[in-house]
Amino acid sequence: MLNKNRETSMFLKTEQNQSSPVFHSQIAMIQSFNWNDRRVLKFPAVHPCEGISPETLLSSLVTLSSSICNYQSKFFATQRPNARETIREIGILRMFFEEIQDRGLTLSYSIVLCFSELHVTFQKIQFLFEDCTREGARLWMLMKSEFVTTQFRVLIREVATALDVMPLHVIDVDGEVKELVELVAKQASKAKFELDPDDEQGARLVLSILNQFEKGVEPEFQAINQVLDYLGIKRWSVCNNEVKFLEEQIGFQCSDSNEKEVPFLGSLVGFMNYCRAVVFEELDYRNANQMVNSETISCLNPEDFRCPISLELMIDPVTVSTGQTYDRCSIQKWLKAGNMLCPKTGKRLTNTELVPNISLQKLIQQFCNDKGISFAKSRSQSHDITRTIAPASPVAAEAIRFLSKFLARKLVFGTTEQKNKAAYEIRLLAKSNIFNRSCLIEACTIPSLLNLLSLNSMSTQENAISALLKLSKHTIGKREIIENGGLRQILEVLKKGLSLEAKQTAAAILFYLSSVKEYRKLIGEAPEAIPGLVELIKEGTSCGKKNAVVAIFALLLSPKNSKRVLEAGTVPLLIDILASSDKAELVTDTLAVLASLAENAEGAVAILQTSSLPLITKILQCSTSKAGKEYCISTLLSLCTNGGVEAVAVLAKDPSLMASLYANLTDGNSHSSKKARSLMKILHNFHETSTSELMASAVPHERSVHVW
Repeated sequence: MLNKNRETSMFLKTEQNQSSPVFHSQIAMIQSFNWNDRRVLKFPAVHPCEGISPETLLSSLVTLSSSICNYQSKFFATQRPNARETIREIGILRMFFEEIQDRGLTLSYSIVLCFSELHVTFQKIQFLFEDCTREGARLWMLMKSEFVTTQFRVLIREVATALDVMPLHVIDVDGEVKELVELVAKQASKAKFELDPDDEQGARLVLSILNQFEKGVEPEFQAINQVLDYLGIKRWSVCNNEVKFLEEQIGFQCSDSNEKEVPFLGSLVGFMNYCRAVVFEELDYRNANQMVNSETISCLNPEDFRCPISLELMIDPVTVSTGQTYDRCSIQKWLKAGNMLCPKTGKRLTNTELVPNISLQKLIQQFCNDKGISFAKSRSQSHDITRTIAPASPVAAEAIRFLSKFLARKLVFGTTEQKNKAAYEIRLLAKSNIFNRSCLIEACTIPSLLNLLSLNSMSTQENAISALLKLSKHTIGKREIIENGGLRQILEVLKKGLSLEAKQTAAAILFYLSSVKEYRKLIGEAPEAIPGLVELIKEGTSCGKKNAVVAIFALLLSPKNSKRVLEAGTVPLLIDILASSDKAELVTDTLAVLASLAENAEGAVAILQTSSLPLITKILQCSTSKAGKEYCISTLLSLCTNGGVEAVAVLAKDPSLMASLYANLTDGNSHSSKKARSLMKILHNFHETSTSELMASAVPHERSVHVW
């Protein structure tokens, strides 16, 4: 936004020819300005250049004042008296500008200067009006009402100052209009623009409710309804917009490294989440479905790879005696400080042994490669406040605890519609916040969500399975699902789900469950698990195929599952994806599975039977993904090692392969480069052997020995 303003300012100031079309385009520039492309309660107004033509400036003032007056028809949840008075005064000035424009009056330099100042102030007023009526910002505007009132006062004083110095007597307009402008100048200089008593009372009531939450007291329903009624929050979707706006502000403040207001914003989020679930019994299905459709399920999520201590991606994940995983350096510092309790569970550690979690490390490395993050430097990535294990504030913590218990009751005792809504609320709450997940799991929501999977309702099944997906990202959530017999129910959804979305979400849950070694074995042994994933690869959307492929990749971390994957006819389907898909991430995940399968002889043979070597070498040459290239090289190396001389012979005939391998020596990481060197050595040896055999066959009485 600031860059846009700098460019606009430079644009306005570089052209000094008043007859230039550049100046006549200023109105269009202001009209096309994206008023939402800025931070709330920031006013980046553009000052007209000194050489602007009076006609253009006047036209722009008419446009701005008309836009401000149009806010008369919009809903102001707060600042109603101040907005009303401001619109009245700007409306009179619009009449003044329009009359000057209609008469075609010539304006002196001093008047143009005054109009330029008014132009800047009008822009700021429009920004302020936009914020006061912004969708989702009603609660925030109420809590910032004192600051907003001050902005109204300051801006109207700026209008008064510009009118005071304006030589109004030299402007030949109607006497009545001139009198009105003089009246506006006097009123603007004296207007108090004080805090609306109703806004002040509303803000105090909100603070009282937050205080009750902090003390562990559930607030009275009447007080909550009083706040919602005052702000005009009368539907679930409107309340949800408030949550989204507040979460967006938290994200902005964290990205700006200015987290001063984050705890308070977090408290308001907790309050609005509570209102959304408890007060509004009916979902606004049109808006709700829009959010569901836009929700992207990602199987490789950074929040699952963060150390619970440092909150950064783990470089060297290790598991302690309680079964929890931490980054080695973080847990070592914890232990050296004399702490013998598990940081996450609070249980006493029976020993200080740190067991490397190789499987998780592979997944983290794959994620870093996919996202172009340097694995060695991933620790420097700043963490998102919404993705930590701690609540934003004590208020937020208590609100989510109350809410979790409420939703757990609805899942058991509610009507069918209430159960569906409760599942959807859990789906939203557990989406990104680890603390929310832990509260929801502690409230025993998982058994009830599993029971909902068998209902003959597509919406309920989708919401329940999606809620379980979010909870399965939590360590205890995985255990709760398995211990409550959830694997059977999830596999039933994978096989016979009422929608493709439900099936692909079930596949994603299998991926998360497979991060636990014993669960990988359990899933692999289930007769319907791998065939169900393979069927999803056949019939699923790109997202469904991706979830199934990544789930299979996780299962392959258990060597015994490799044979089951091959027997299910997976390889030809994977090759079809490589040949037809234009989704880079799906192709990379598919290559990862092929690289894993190629590590044993049976897998190598299955891949070679598809005649896919030219396809893999082509992807190696064309792919822009470092991870994809590494998987290609790894697959080709394994095929040469496990597939015999026939595979080497085919690769040796491709003149472009060696160039691709050389390029990877400098572009790839050390692991990839090592594999590239090994493959190059095999190809060099093959060429040398072939040449030696050819020469030997031309020399009588000498015999050659085949090296393979």
